[in-house]
Amino acid sequence: MASSTFLSSLFIFSATALLIISSIAEAYTNSGFILTLVNNCPYTVWPGIQPNAGHPVLEKGGFALNSLTHRSFPAPTQHWSGRVWARTGCTYNNGHFYCTTGDCGHRLECNGNGGATPATLAQFVLHHGHNDFSSYGVSLVDGFNVPMTVTPHEGKGVCPVVGCRANLLATCPPRLQVRSPAGHGPVVACKSGCEAFGTDELCCRNHYNSPHTCRASSFSEFFKHACPATFTYAHDNPSLMHECSSPRELKVIFCH
Repeated sequence: MASSTFLSSLFIFSATALLIISSIAEAYTNSGFILTLVNNCPYTVWPGIQPNAGHPVLEKGGFALNSLTHRSFPAPTQHWSGRVWARTGCTYNNGHFYCTTGDCGHRLECNGNGGATPATLAQFVLHHGHNDFSSYGVSLVDGFNVPMTVTPHEGKGVCPVVGCRANLLATCPPRLQVRSPAGHGPVVACKSGCEAFGTDELCCRNHYNSPHTCRASSFSEFFKHACPATFTYAHDNPSLMHECSSPRELKVIFCH
């Protein structure tokens, strides 16, 4: 009788433990909130994903995404912040991986590394505030390499599509152009004024590192005129970062 009671108790404990483990796993894999990266470009891109310090790497930090395909994966279920960008012109050569733009240390999976500038960036802060806000925006502060938008789905509140649909490679001023091969190749990216000239004023460094002294320049205005819903210099209007409550999906579209 005691043995039967013990076995019954053990069965109940095991079943309860299994249920708890299954619930935890389900919470992390089927939270209902997904991130989707879509490649509408007529060429392969290699998305890079970099978390901010203290947050986990998603999808090993990078992968190949063929033209006219997408990849969806569960969003973190807890507070997370980071950025997404596209790498272009990536090749394997003599066992080494290298991208013409957005390269993250010569590796396919960035694993927490950031990307080389210039590159268009999507920035995210997920699960914050009292209404489970997910904030998102697109930045050209570090320059431009591909058109990009962020589209939220089924969120509450004001959840606009934001980003830069224009192909700025075609209109990039000569002093900001990045060509590959250098000098005579096609334009593959467009530098920020900071990267092109490196002054404290253009980079909003030192004395210029405040909302009062960091100002738009003729170079940032080039980006702003083409893509007004993007950040174009370090202390640009914070309202360009949008807050959407409990979205079902955040979709990053390259070449939208």
